[in-house]
Amino acid sequence: MTDAQKTAADTTLRAAGESPPDPRPAPVPLLEPREGIPPVTATEEALAEVVAAFAAGTGPVAVDAERASGYRYGQRAYLVQLRREGAGSALIDPVGCPDLSALGEAIGDAEWVLHAATQDLPCLRDIGMVPSRLFDTELAGRLAGFARVGLGAMVENVLGFALEKGHSAVDWSTRPLPEPWLRYAALDVELLVDLRDALEEELEQQGKLEWARQEFAAIAAAPPPPPRKDPWRRTSGMHKVRRRRQMAVVRELWTARDEVAQRRDVSPGKVLSDSAIVEAALSLPPNSHALAGLPGFGHRMGRRQLEQWQAAVDRARALSESEL
Repeated sequence: MTDAQKTAADTTLRAAGESPPDPRPAPVPLLEPREGIPPVTATEEALAEVVAAFAAGTGPVAVDAERASGYRYGQRAYLVQLRREGAGSALIDPVGCPDLSALGEAIGDAEWVLHAATQDLPCLRDIGMVPSRLFDTELAGRLAGFARVGLGAMVENVLGFALEKGHSAVDWSTRPLPEPWLRYAALDVELLVDLRDALEEELEQQGKLEWARQEFAAIAAAPPPPPRKDPWRRTSGMHKVRRRRQMAVVRELWTARDEVAQRRDVSPGKVLSDSAIVEAALSLPPNSHALAGLPGFGHRMGRRQLEQWQAAVDRARALSESEL
């Protein structure tokens, strides 16, 4: 088919409400890391070997971290993945090795390659890993004008490989970690440096590389964000709460829930849902019996739990107008 015939055929398909066929070849599934799944580093002795290997490696270092959002309290890292030329890939368990400052120092002068760096940097900083230079492949994709900038989409569109993303939302605090999860984690850093190189070339062609470098430098130099003021105001459904007394109920329930979640090391949403907090705020129940009738405080909730939440509601009800 000539170019003119192809153009005419594409025009006909669009006129009929159909999309022309994608001329790009189908992405190649990326099923296994090049050197296989690396063993999980969970002892100081094994960590020392990883530190030596990455210190001796060359070039940028691909870095990623897995958290247990939605399962555990806070945003700590439960697995750290790295890859560097000459060192291969490493999977490190921050539960067994909570201080990775030696590793951070070993690779600190190298450029770190991360995807959506601002998501991972806080939990990496908590275990002693702070980059001096970085390249953010997600931000690079945005600056280059890509419509989809998730890691899977970027690897597929730029490099032609398909990453399996089925384990992104699992409970990474699980021990031992299943082999399919470890394979997924290792593959997340398998092509990060290749993606970085391709995006650098694209940004150079667009005349945006220096702009991108300035953005990356700003992220690397940024101090940790200050604690969020009044975090209870971010409760989902808060827009329904209009009166100050109701807001006080949200605050008291949110604070009580956060204390329980931190003590039990579980996600606050698993202790009490945001929707339940908002329902209680709107209803202002006078006692635990009335509270039990609200959505989110059903029959499966024990008496002591109900009394705990009702006590928070009562504290808000008891506030004077000047305290609201």
